[in-house]
Amino acid sequence: MPAALRGDVDRSDSNAQTAQHSLGQFLASVELKAFRIAQAALRHEDDALDAVQDAMLQLARAYADRPADQWKPLFYRILENRIRDLQRRRSVRDRVMSWLPFAAEPDGANDPLATAVSPEVPVLRRIELDETMSALQQALTALPRRQQQVFLLRTLEGLDVAQTARAMGCSQGSVKTHYFRALRALRAQLGDLR
Repeated sequence: MPAALRGDVDRSDSNAQTAQHSLGQFLASVELKAFRIAQAALRHEDDALDAVQDAMLQLARAYADRPADQWKPLFYRILENRIRDLQRRRSVRDRVMSWLPFAAEPDGANDPLATAVSPEVPVLRRIELDETMSALQQALTALPRRQQQVFLLRTLEGLDVAQTARAMGCSQGSVKTHYFRALRALRAQLGDLR
């Protein structure tokens, strides 16, 4: 192989490795937040893990060649579609299972939001934080799905209005409306709880 072609191949290998490294860093940065979003929507740890892993794989397979600034909205759009698929599948499964003679097993999934508090926190402060996180999670689960999703993407992930709109497949006006309504509902439910 001519030296000029070898240099091109070496550069393309280097570029591919850099892109893979960048994608890996991006996925590592959104992994926990995405899990929390999926867990809040699905209320089941294993389903949430499946949704996040599937979204990561699909992003890596189909969109790794896209510019890095497009990954976040794409990833959250893929995640939302996966969550919706799992919710539909669960709905059908629950309807079928309700007719069977045995009862469904209770959901005993651990709550990652409640266990996110560091063990170094003093006991009284940790109790307060646990109560606050529990109240927040209950308030979040009471929100309509779209409001919950907008709140989590804007607050937890830090997406702006345009990125959230792309991730959810809706207009920026819808994002603003859902976010406003979610904040209003959460403030009404949580009151002075901080």
